[in-house]
Amino acid sequence: MDDRMQLVDTRVVDLSTGIDEIRLTLTTLMRDQQAHREVAGGRGGRAGQRGGRGGRGDALRQPPLQPDFVDVDSEDTLSDVHPFAEDFAQEDVPGRRQPRRRAEGFRLARSPPPRAEAVFPHPPFPNPTPEAAHRPTGDRDVRRRHDFRRAEVADEFHHRWRATGRRELADSNGDFDGENFHQGRRFEESRRPLNANRRFGEFYPAEYGPNIFWADDFDNYGQQRAQRHHTVPDFHNQTCSSNDLNSLRTFVEHLESSIDGWDLDSSNCCGWPGITCGFLSSSLNSTAVVVTLHLTRQRLTGNLSESLGNLGHLRTLNLSHNNLRGSIPQSLMSLPNLETLDLSYNDLSGSFPGNINLPSITALNVSENEITGRVPVEICINSTAIRALSAEDNFFSGFLPVGFGNCSSLEELNLASNSLSGAIPDDLFRLFNLQRLDLRENHFSGRLSGLMGNLSSLVHVDLSSNSLSGNIPDIFDRLMQLQYFSAQSNNFGGVIPTTLSNSPTVVSINLRNNSLSGTIDLNCSALVNLVSIDLASNQFHGSIPENLPNCTRLRVINFARITFSGQVPESFVNFQSLSYMSLSNSSLPNLGRTLEILQHCKNLSTLVLTLNFRDEMMPNNVSLDFSGLRTLVIANCRLTGRVPQWLSGSKNLQLLDLSWNRLEGSIPSWFGNMWSLFYLDLSNNSLTGYIPLEITQMQSLISGNISISMDESLPNFPLFVRRNQTRLKYRRVVSFPPTLELGNNFLTGPVWPEFGNLRELHVLDLKRNNLSGPIPSSLSQMTSLETLDLSFNNLNGTIPSSLTALTFLSSFDVAHNSLSGPIPTDGQFATFPKSSFEGNDGLCGDHGARPCPHEFTPRVSIVRSRRRDDTIVGMGVGIGVGSVILFALVFVIFRLSCRRTFVRQENVDDFAVEKDVDQVSSLVILCPIRDDDDKGTIHLDDLLKATDDFDQSNIIGCGGFGLVYRAVLSDGRKVAIKRLSGDNFQMEREFRAEVETLSRAQHPNLVPLQGYCKHRGDCLLIYSYMENGSLDYWLHEKPDGPASLDWGKRLRIACGAARGLAYLHQSCEPRILHRDIKSSNILLDGMFEARLADFGLARLILPYDTHVTTDLVGTLGYIPPEYSQASVASYKGDVYSFGVVLLELLTGKRPVDVCGPRCNRDLVAWVGEMKTQKRVGEVFDPLVYDKRHAHEMVSVFEIACVCLNKNPRTRPCTGKLVLWLDSIGSTSEFRPKDELFS
Repeated sequence: MDDRMQLVDTRVVDLSTGIDEIRLTLTTLMRDQQAHREVAGGRGGRAGQRGGRGGRGDALRQPPLQPDFVDVDSEDTLSDVHPFAEDFAQEDVPGRRQPRRRAEGFRLARSPPPRAEAVFPHPPFPNPTPEAAHRPTGDRDVRRRHDFRRAEVADEFHHRWRATGRRELADSNGDFDGENFHQGRRFEESRRPLNANRRFGEFYPAEYGPNIFWADDFDNYGQQRAQRHHTVPDFHNQTCSSNDLNSLRTFVEHLESSIDGWDLDSSNCCGWPGITCGFLSSSLNSTAVVVTLHLTRQRLTGNLSESLGNLGHLRTLNLSHNNLRGSIPQSLMSLPNLETLDLSYNDLSGSFPGNINLPSITALNVSENEITGRVPVEICINSTAIRALSAEDNFFSGFLPVGFGNCSSLEELNLASNSLSGAIPDDLFRLFNLQRLDLRENHFSGRLSGLMGNLSSLVHVDLSSNSLSGNIPDIFDRLMQLQYFSAQSNNFGGVIPTTLSNSPTVVSINLRNNSLSGTIDLNCSALVNLVSIDLASNQFHGSIPENLPNCTRLRVINFARITFSGQVPESFVNFQSLSYMSLSNSSLPNLGRTLEILQHCKNLSTLVLTLNFRDEMMPNNVSLDFSGLRTLVIANCRLTGRVPQWLSGSKNLQLLDLSWNRLEGSIPSWFGNMWSLFYLDLSNNSLTGYIPLEITQMQSLISGNISISMDESLPNFPLFVRRNQTRLKYRRVVSFPPTLELGNNFLTGPVWPEFGNLRELHVLDLKRNNLSGPIPSSLSQMTSLETLDLSFNNLNGTIPSSLTALTFLSSFDVAHNSLSGPIPTDGQFATFPKSSFEGNDGLCGDHGARPCPHEFTPRVSIVRSRRRDDTIVGMGVGIGVGSVILFALVFVIFRLSCRRTFVRQENVDDFAVEKDVDQVSSLVILCPIRDDDDKGTIHLDDLLKATDDFDQSNIIGCGGFGLVYRAVLSDGRKVAIKRLSGDNFQMEREFRAEVETLSRAQHPNLVPLQGYCKHRGDCLLIYSYMENGSLDYWLHEKPDGPASLDWGKRLRIACGAARGLAYLHQSCEPRILHRDIKSSNILLDGMFEARLADFGLARLILPYDTHVTTDLVGTLGYIPPEYSQASVASYKGDVYSFGVVLLELLTGKRPVDVCGPRCNRDLVAWVGEMKTQKRVGEVFDPLVYDKRHAHEMVSVFEIACVCLNKNPRTRPCTGKLVLWLDSIGSTSEFRPKDELFS
């Protein structure tokens, strides 16, 4: 059997708690698959050489495997790394909902790997290819001899063409001819009718009628001449029927966005991108009808029109991966010819339409939306031909209704990540053609029926993250096609079923986090295809099986949190297939012998041995050879000794964690020669001496050239880490943050200026050592730095002002040193808490330090800065007022006069304002609060008098973009004036238009922008004054503030803030992304009504679009985890930040408390751990907790948990938040998804 004939198909789950699922599908090697290979490889070989897509290797190639890594110990250290999940006790709760992952669309176990632009990445049936449709009639018998797996390969080539603009042509025998592989769209056409007797898996589509001809995917390239047979009809200039044209025009009218290439004034809709037409008669002059509408990933927004239901000949409708809202049109449920309907990856809501009458439907995908109500089992009444149904990641609830058994042709059923409950109905086990069943992440309970053994075609079964109990039925001898089985995170007990441990077809077994017991008894002589096994967090006993090396294809083992007796078996010296192994917290002894054995596993790339070998000596056997190792974690073992010399030979090592041991001596200088190492954690040891200068020469941290070379036949196992503040998860080792963790040791000497060479370093943690000397200004050259912690050392001198240039810096701590001088206020420094600077008696300025002497007085420049770095004023803690609506418009009436005055006065003291106000822009334009208000004007001198020329005594806050001043106008009105400084404002006309647009954002829960003007390069924004300051002030600053905010007020504040945010997201025109939701941006008026402030300011500073980059705004503790890997902010990012605010209201704690205990410095992390330990009652603020309000507080807590979901798409929209919050305390039933940070 040729190993190259394998097809390993991998699906990686969401990484919030680790790899909860490893999807591996191994195609059975059968005689007829050799023909399958010849099609995909032999004939496509030339195509592969020319275009890089054909050939045996590329046609079925899988993505490279990546190691898996996780931080798990109770000290917030990197203490348990393994390729499956986070192994820490608080999260190993049976039945706990596991994190969601983004749906991958339909996938049959035998199908090739997914491609980005396919209608369904793994379709249960192939989309028709025009080559087959137009092939001569005499080839029909030849085609029918191919089984459906060959057809899937053909379909995969078709999808690849759809995704890349390339097409492998089919020759007259139905084989793909590499010579015809080319850029553009070329295909054959023989003008023959479509065959009415299409079988599943055939290459040609079902017929629409007796005289309908197929045409495929004409776009702006225009038609191409085929190499053989007839000429393709010119659909580019073909007029479609008036009915279809009007339907498409109405469809566009309901959208909020345009569609590129669609000329609505033209009747030639067949030439519009995404549309395929067909003829109703054999005449080439016949009117064409729309048969395919394919607009995936077009950034469409708005609602779906009922007019789509008028496209009566429509066969394929794919609107996936857009931002469509509203409900699914009822008219779509009556399209008689519709075969494929894909609405996945949108924001559709409401219940699924009833009265389903889709007689031709074979594939329906509504995954990744917000659809509620019952699962549409009605589809099995009038649409019995359906073969694939995916409703993953929605809000379907209730019992799974009886009736799916009528879908006798169903091959894939994916209902994962919903809120379905009750027992799995026996009716489901009548789907004898079912190949893939995915019910993970629901609330199913009860026992798993042995009737599942009737589903002999099953290839993939995932029951993970439910509440199923009892024994796993011993039925696997009847599931002769089964390759993947996952039942992790349930309440199963008993032993591993004998028939499962003897299954010759199974590739992956995942029984993690249950209550299974007994010994691990695997029959490796039968498990000939086993690649991955995860039995972590169960109650097994005995020793590690000695026969595991006999499982010759076994590459991944996770036996973490199983109490074994004895050490790693000696037989592992012959375990040549092993690539990834985690034995964390397994009570293993004898580290020295363990390493001597495992060094013989030459393919081993990731090894995790955390929480074992207690109090042993770190082996220093220089003969140990782990030259192939890429990830090694031996953390939290309390090992003594030194950093071992044998590690210097592991030149391929990329990630090393030896933290939380008792290692002594100095840090070896040979770390500088580890050319691949980019993540080094030696924290919490007893290391001494200088930090070796060579460590500043690590090439991967200088160049950022991190090369990953993995076995491409293995699954793409994610690698992730949970640090103590951000709890960010990273999908791959290459995506890991380049890090040096050397804190909590006894290191001495200086912080080398050469650290500035490490331009790719993201995290530098040197806290709690004995370092001395100044902070080098060269650290400002570390342009990728996100975290810098130098606290609790003996550093002296000043904080270099050049550090304000670090625009990615989100965490900075120099507390408890001997620093002096002013605290920088520019850049990100305005966002850091005062605890980051405390314990330095010589510091002065902001953040609670003493006022600086005159020579250190911080300046607010009115002179235009020439440096881009000065334009980012950073988000502030802002206890003050006016932070809300953005932007003061740069409105200058006498532009030339302003410039002349500006030149004369450019050296004026920062707080001295030019008195000759008649020579500057003196006009303030007041924005109307209501439509019937007239704009009024006041002169700038009124503002100057009201603020005493912007005297410091009138500063009431530091908002996200500048200082905020309190002013009392001559008519007695109190206003807040935000003063924005910098030179990166938009051009005056654009700036004025933007501000006036923002001023129209009027809502009772927004702080209204009342006016704006420009003065000497500064923009002044005038807001309504909020008497009670910010929520942050009442929760965290005012001594009696928390007690004054009883639960009623807090709930009202949450509801009001949600309404304001929902208005910005959904009702405001244009919609506004806030990007900095936090408690200091929620202001309180005289009645303690919440008002959102500082929305939209980023758009005034630089002309970004709605989804602006995240390097401009964001506050530590509120920043969504996905922002670390993407440069685009999102509405769901605002929802995450709002979830943090809800936790503040519930707990009374700050999002990040650097001075707090290590276990609860990060509020989100601490609350998550408390929930997994079933200690939710302890998180509530005792000042407001009362049994009378317990139910309401728990409900708000559940809403916060949903908002904090790690997967942005699973977070609710703000409109739903308003409904949920408003329903609390009423008779309405509140039922959000019961998930936490998943």
